[in-house]
Amino acid sequence: MAPVIFLLFLLLSVAPGSMSLDMKPKKSALHQLTKSLLRNYRKGVRPVRNWTQSTMVYIDFITQSILEVDGKNQKMTLSVWYRQIWNDEFLVWDPAEFDGINEISLSFDVIWVPDIIISEFVDVGSSPDMPYVYVNSSGMIKNYRPIQVVSACSLEIYAFPFDRQNCTLTFRSWLHTVNEVNLTLWRSLEDVANDKSTFMNEGEWELISVPSRYEQLHLDSRDYAQIQFNVVVRRRPLLYVVSLLIPSLFLMIVDVMSFYLPANSGTRITFKTSILLGYTLFRVNISNELPATAIKTPLIGVFFAVCMALLVLSLAKSILIVKLLYHSEKPVKDMSVSACLLDKYGSYSQSIKDESERHIRSLHNSNVVFLFVFKGYQFEVSPKVEMTPSSGELSKNILLEKILREIVALKHYLEQIDDAGSMTVEWLALCYKLDKFLFRLYLFILAVYISVLCSLWVIWSSP
Repeated sequence: MAPVIFLLFLLLSVAPGSMSLDMKPKKSALHQLTKSLLRNYRKGVRPVRNWTQSTMVYIDFITQSILEVDGKNQKMTLSVWYRQIWNDEFLVWDPAEFDGINEISLSFDVIWVPDIIISEFVDVGSSPDMPYVYVNSSGMIKNYRPIQVVSACSLEIYAFPFDRQNCTLTFRSWLHTVNEVNLTLWRSLEDVANDKSTFMNEGEWELISVPSRYEQLHLDSRDYAQIQFNVVVRRRPLLYVVSLLIPSLFLMIVDVMSFYLPANSGTRITFKTSILLGYTLFRVNISNELPATAIKTPLIGVFFAVCMALLVLSLAKSILIVKLLYHSEKPVKDMSVSACLLDKYGSYSQSIKDESERHIRSLHNSNVVFLFVFKGYQFEVSPKVEMTPSSGELSKNILLEKILREIVALKHYLEQIDDAGSMTVEWLALCYKLDKFLFRLYLFILAVYISVLCSLWVIWSSP
């Protein structure tokens, strides 16, 4: 009985252990494959069995969007889909030995990765972190990732807002020569240049094409392979035409129409001053929308500056015309040369008195008889009287002589007023002719300027 109990006790003590061994999970095929591939792998060694053979890296580039164009700092920010493919001879396996697994993902930090950089790279963008790459059974590694590229770019914004930009992105190895790491395109040149499938085409910039080329850079007696992608984009000008150019042109048209206001009134100068003030406020409000560069001023900046200069010229021309018209409204004695001399050397009333005295003396020397009617009485005045007059007749002749003197002075004054009126009319006609000439000259300058500006914009915006 004792041997039977001992045998049962032995079976009970052994059974739980065997059950625990049978229930331990086996390692998965994926885990075993990863462990097998990385057991003796060295990520610091270029993955070729023949060290004289170069590693061919295939590059693909797809533009997704244009995030920012900074003309002042000469840089462009792009969002692109970047694909990098190469072959690793040490990451090869037979899918039949690992449950038919043909492709796995490995950490980016545990394998060898080509040191491909962008030569124009100037800043770290907000690119998402993608820590894994795909590896298939033949050793081909696919590194697909979206990246945000902040690159230095020679931006030409002189033709803003009708400008086109050509930004170059150069991919090359930082350390490895062409004998170690060579580059090539994954797709054809035409496919890369015309691929706009993922580009966000509703923004400010329109993607024209992405031409590319392969070349070798000779540096320090060594050759480096590189591929250049030229991202050619064009700005959509409608927003800036509506918000910048059209309001400016409206103000210029209103300024031209203000020339039809009467030149002899102060409303023209007041109106032009209001237009100039409004244009100044308009320039201040749009200053943040204009691109800034340290080398060239955009053509639209020149346009605004010249428009303001034309407004100032228009105001100065109106001030000149009003000043000339003001001179024409002065009294005649301020306009005639003889009056200026009389103001300097004698009084105006004295000159009239002297003139009347001359008339009276001339009448005394003639045999003319004047007939006057004064308060119902008729008087015959003969300046030459031979007989000796009586006291009554003498007083009558003195009165008539005074009346004659006043009439002659009045006649002389009216003649001068009539001459001054005709001079004023001629002066006003001359001022209006000058105003019309300056207005036509202003229109000619404005038309030539707009024609030249439009021609330059067409030339700069053409392909």
